[in-house]
Amino acid sequence: MPTRHDIRNVAIVAHVDHGKTTIVDAMLKQAGAFAAHQHLDDRMMDSNDLEREKGITILAKNTAVKYHPKDGGAPITINIIDTPGHADFGGEVERGLSMVDAVVLLVDASEGPLPQTRFVLRKALQQRKPVILCINKTDRPDSRIDEVVNETYDLFLDLDADEDQIEFPIVYACGRDGVASLTKPEDGTVPADSSNLEPFFSAILEHVPAPVYDEEAPLQAHVTNLDADNFLGRIALLRVEQGELRKGQTVAWIKRDGTISNVRITELMMTEALTRKPAEVAGPGDICAVAGIPDIMIGETLADPENPIALPLISVDEPAISMTIGTNTSPMVGRGGTGKGADAKAAVKDRKVTARQVKDRLDRELIGNVSLRVLDTERPDAWEVQGRGELALAILVEQMRREGFELTIGKPQVVTQEIDGKTHEPVERMTIDVPEEHMGAVTQLMGVRKGRMDNMSNHGSGWVRMEFVVPSRGLIGFRTEFLTNTRGTGIAHSIHEGHEPWFGQLVTRNNGSLVADRSGAVTPFAMINLQERGVLFTEPGTEVYEGMIVGENSRSDDMDVNITKEKKLTNMRAASADNTENVIPPRKLSLEQSLEFCRDDECVEVTPEAVRIRKVVLDQKERSRTASRAKSAK
Repeated sequence: MPTRHDIRNVAIVAHVDHGKTTIVDAMLKQAGAFAAHQHLDDRMMDSNDLEREKGITILAKNTAVKYHPKDGGAPITINIIDTPGHADFGGEVERGLSMVDAVVLLVDASEGPLPQTRFVLRKALQQRKPVILCINKTDRPDSRIDEVVNETYDLFLDLDADEDQIEFPIVYACGRDGVASLTKPEDGTVPADSSNLEPFFSAILEHVPAPVYDEEAPLQAHVTNLDADNFLGRIALLRVEQGELRKGQTVAWIKRDGTISNVRITELMMTEALTRKPAEVAGPGDICAVAGIPDIMIGETLADPENPIALPLISVDEPAISMTIGTNTSPMVGRGGTGKGADAKAAVKDRKVTARQVKDRLDRELIGNVSLRVLDTERPDAWEVQGRGELALAILVEQMRREGFELTIGKPQVVTQEIDGKTHEPVERMTIDVPEEHMGAVTQLMGVRKGRMDNMSNHGSGWVRMEFVVPSRGLIGFRTEFLTNTRGTGIAHSIHEGHEPWFGQLVTRNNGSLVADRSGAVTPFAMINLQERGVLFTEPGTEVYEGMIVGENSRSDDMDVNITKEKKLTNMRAASADNTENVIPPRKLSLEQSLEFCRDDECVEVTPEAVRIRKVVLDQKERSRTASRAKSAK
């Protein structure tokens, strides 16, 4: 069959923070994608604000470099897909793999294969993609290259790789310095026999199969991603499998439900470095972008109108975590940061608070996010949103918050399945690296969450690696407590491991809440009196309302408190005389920490300015009556 030797399609997959985006940066720079005078940021592929803030890749993105072989041959286009390393964004990985012919598996020279390495590699092996192993960060002082290579071989065997798949080439690299070699360097050093990524490019050209096609086959192009443009509207990213796609051409659009309609390609673009440039034609193996089809969806096919043949839809793993997202129902809805004055009125002008706006935004998210589901609930202003993990859902809420939405978010729950008449819940395989002195604390923490230890290893460096299988709901609220117990030194990563029978009741939060019993502004006088009762979350001057959670109680039950109490004026002194007394700084909770903190009868109010935790039922008397009825029912 004919082969296109002028193109290679490869995805770079790895665990979180093993250096995927950094090595793609170096490839772009060394392939001459930028002029010498251009100012370049680090991690150029992480273009999203949230990606830059969190230091992780959230969306799979593609780029292309023109590589000029050293022997003077014709330039070769290498299409590179930079995929997320976090399993919560697994839908992006599955989409990325459907566009390429091979993968580069990046592994940290010190940390070795971790849970997300297993996840992305399993996906690649299932799709029969050839693998190039790249041992990155060889310059780390604690690198252990030989052991990491052996651990990677063990992982391939563990995932039932066949003989062809396990005979992979190995490249050693320091992505930050833009250096790679086929010769193993000493531990803790940059490869010495090379000064650039030339050996890495050569390995890609040699081991990534060139696209193969059938000259007689009709057009087939697979939609793998979506984008938007202010002038062109919705843009579909696709890989041409067979035939040619031309600007102005009329093609058959095969939808997810099987219906076919003819559409015209108004614009065709190809990626060069970080920009898309107009093109006239895209052939087999090309990754291109087309405009002119306003309602096209991921997984659909563009085909020959005379002979339309659909490609298989992209399948993704089932969701494991769900969260209720609804409109903001608190007394402070639509009132801005402080709820007072002309500034607040200006701040709330573009606020989105209605059920229709929230539903439209969730429907828009479904277009580009194949691993998300939105289900109706009994209430018309709330929806159940299901995703891979807590982080993926928290990222969605954070994006909506920045767009001006006000939301009420319920406590994260697990998505159960009925198997053989029994309820099964999702379980995770968690890998934990901690200093030896914290081993007992971590074991105790996982025991409370019904975690089962599967493996433990000590590399002799004072650190211990432990592997647990633990129910997903046991990990809701785990990370904050874990970091506290390990003094911030522990590293924990988890990955979905399937479903097991229901583990029974879990009690993961022992402390109750301090709940405001009236509306008003927080006073230093009230805070000083309440400090001994627990840890406070609010600052002096913050406006609160009845039912809002202002702190964590030191005991297991909830306590209603008056955090707005003022010091009365007397003949002896002014009401503000003791404001200089020491107020312990409050604990500031991020959105993720607030979601972890929630109990079943609590929820999180999210606005562009603030994140507040509150009771679902705000009225104190109503909560007391509900608690009394629950006790008498027992």
